[in-house]
Parts: sequence; structure tokens; C-alpha cells
Amino acid sequence: MAESDKVFAGSIPKFYDTLMVPLIFEAYAANMAGLVASSSPRAVLETAAGSGVVTRALAPRLGADASYVVTDLNQPMLDYAATRQGFDGRIQWQQADALGLPFEDASFDVVCCQFGAMFFPDRTAGYAEARRVLRLGGRFVFSVWDRIEENAFADAVTDAVAGVFPHDPPRFLARTPHGYHDVALIREELRRAGFVDIAIETRAELSRAPSARDVATAYCQGTPLRNEIEARDASLLQLATDRAMQAITSRHGEGPVTGKIQAHVIVAAA
Repeated sequence: MAESDKVFAGSIPKFYDTLMVPLIFEAYAANMAGLVASSSPRAVLETAAGSGVVTRALAPRLGADASYVVTDLNQPMLDYAATRQGFDGRIQWQQADALGLPFEDASFDVVCCQFGAMFFPDRTAGYAEARRVLRLGGRFVFSVWDRIEENAFADAVTDAVAGVFPHDPPRFLARTPHGYHDVALIREELRRAGFVDIAIETRAELSRAPSARDVATAYCQGTPLRNEIEARDASLLQLATDRAMQAITSRHGEGPVTGKIQAHVIVAAA
């Protein structure tokens, strides 16, 4: 994974939250919040929280006496998430690396992580950290995207942007968000980290947007794909966005657009 894949700064957090979150993350956040809250946990840790879509879905479902620690590696994303959440005395916001969590052993009933594991430089180490901070019988609930071909908009954007840079196509979406989809590998890395009871569900949802322009802007300007485009030629960011819009319009029509998204949702017990 390129270092630029992990940089969510500048205008990216705002575009990410206002465009990407409703486009592909909200439906899965609601499902994850239900899975986490189902066991009535007293102590929850969220890693790679991003702009806080799971936090906003989960906090209302937790008990009044619950504690909820929300972390992310990227301070700008965490700062943005905190402004969107509003004050909640149960929530503690803390910058933290999921591969080196600053918490005592057996501190949490549930660790959750929506679409963050793909960014871990060493996933087995990240899973081992989640298991370390879980109490006996606790659960690690997380999700990862399925392969890019099962995610219509990401696939179309990747192909379109590649046409702008044919000799050095930006591959962020295929390489990182959609690069960790092998269920057998996921199980193996969880087992290496010490998890035994592992359940994996592949969930398809629909991604909706008011226009192809919104989708193109979300992916090209609200994710680290923007970093890849600007590293090649910042003056071509708008052209790349326009080409992505044209590709989505060609495949999905004018006006409001709908496309398939698909992910794996994993629950592993400590």
C-alpha cells in the first residue's frame, strides 16, 4: 500500500463525509451498529472511525452507562467526526494506531472497525491488537469491501481515471479499499491473531446518488484517489472527475443513479 493511501487530509474529510458516506457507508454502518449493540456492551472501542458514520449510528443504541472510545489514525478525520457527533459524555475521542492500541489488555466488550482493515500495513498484527484489548468472550466486528468488480461505481471510476493517465493509472481504489477481499485469507489472518470463532457474511447493498457528478466527485475528490491524481498532475483533477462522471452516466444513465456495492461483514469472538 502506498503512503498516500492513508492520507485523509485537506478537503478530503469534508467531501468524504458529505458525499462518500451517504453513497456507500451509511447502509453498512446501520448494520454494524446493530451487530455491536446486540450484545448490550458496556465498553466499546471503534478503530479507523473515519468521519464517524458508525459512531453516529451506534451511539444512540448504547446504554446510558456505556463507554465508547472512538479512534482513528488520521487526526483530521477524527476532528471532523467529533464536530459531526455533538457532545456525548460517553464518547472519548482519541488518535490511535490500530496496530498499537494505547489500551490495557481485556478493556473492551466489543471492538468494531468499518472498512479500515484494508489500510492496516500488517492486518494480522491489527487483529491481534483487537483480540488483546477484548475481554474473554468479547467480539471483533469489522467489514471490508469485496473485489472492485462487485462494486459498480468504484469500478467505473477506476477505469475512467485510468484513461486520463494511461501510462501510470491511479489504482488506489482497486489496490487498497477493494484489495482485501479473499475470505480464506481473512479467516487465516484472524486465526493467526488468535480468533477461533469466525463468521463472515457477504452483503450486497445499493449505492444511490442524486447524480453521476456526485459519485465522480465523491471518489475523485473525497478519497486518497485525489492524492494519486494530483501527484501525477494536479491540473487534471477536474478532467479526471469529468471523465468519471461521463463513465457513470454511460453505464447508469442520466439523473439519479444506482449501483451495486458489496462487502464482507465479519464477527470474530475472542
